[in-house]
Amino acid sequence: MKLSVVMPVYNERATLRDVVGRVLAVPLDVELICVDDGSEDGSREILAELQLKHPQIRVLLQPKNIGKGAALRRGIQESTGDYVVIQDADLEYDPAEYPLLLGPLIQGKADVVYGSRFLGSGPHRVLYFWHSVGNSILTLLSNALTNMNMTDMETCYKVFRREILQSIPIEENRFGFEPEITVKIAKRRLRVYEIGISYWGRTYEEGKKIGWKDGFRALWCLLKYTLKEPRPSTQPEPVAKAATSDKTPQPHSTESVR
Repeated sequence: MKLSVVMPVYNERATLRDVVGRVLAVPLDVELICVDDGSEDGSREILAELQLKHPQIRVLLQPKNIGKGAALRRGIQESTGDYVVIQDADLEYDPAEYPLLLGPLIQGKADVVYGSRFLGSGPHRVLYFWHSVGNSILTLLSNALTNMNMTDMETCYKVFRREILQSIPIEENRFGFEPEITVKIAKRRLRVYEIGISYWGRTYEEGKKIGWKDGFRALWCLLKYTLKEPRPSTQPEPVAKAATSDKTPQPHSTESVR
C-alpha cells in the first residue's frame, strides 16, 4: 500500500524541514509531492536540498503564486499511490495520524476520509473565536446543501482513494478547494467518514494565511458548485475489505441520508 502526500508550499521556510521530516517518519510507503507555489523566502532552495537527500520527495515548481487549489490540482494529478492525503506545510496537522485516517479506506468502508478537528479527544491549541464561528457556519451550510452531517468541512486532512480523487475536476485556485471538493464528493455519493484528529493551529504572526475574504469565497463556492455540478450517472466501484485489527478506531460516518 502506497500513500501519496500532496503538500502545497508557499513561503514556509520556518516549518518546512520539520514537516517533511515528520511525513517521512511515518511508517508507511510514502511518496511526498511538494508543490511550491511561487515561494520567495527560500522555501524552494530548501525543497531542492531535501529532494537530493530523500528519494521519496518529488518537487514541482509553480511559475508564480497561483494558490493552494492550483498547487493541489497539479500535485494530485502527479500522484501514483493507492491513496492520496492533503498535507499543509505549516505544522498545524500531525502526519503521525495518517494510519488512523487510512483505517476506513484500507478496510474498504470509505472512498474519502476527513480528519475532523472537532471530534475526538486529541490536543487542540486554543486560538481565534471568530474563526471557529466561521468554520461552524460554513460546515453547517455545507451540510444543508449536501445532506451530509460533517463536523469540519474546512479541515486540511482529507484522504482519498487515488482513482476517485483524480477523476474529480478541481477548478478553484485558492482556498475554495475545500468547499468545492466537498460538494463534488457529495454529488458523486461517495462513502465519506470522519475521524477525530489533533490540531496545532498557528497565529497570523506565525504565518497563518487564510482570511475573512476566503470565508466569503467559500460561501460562494458552496452555492456555485451545488447549482452547477451535475450528479454523475455512475457510482464508484466497491473495493475489497482488507483484514484489520480489532483495535482499529471507529470513525464517524458522514454519508448522506438518502
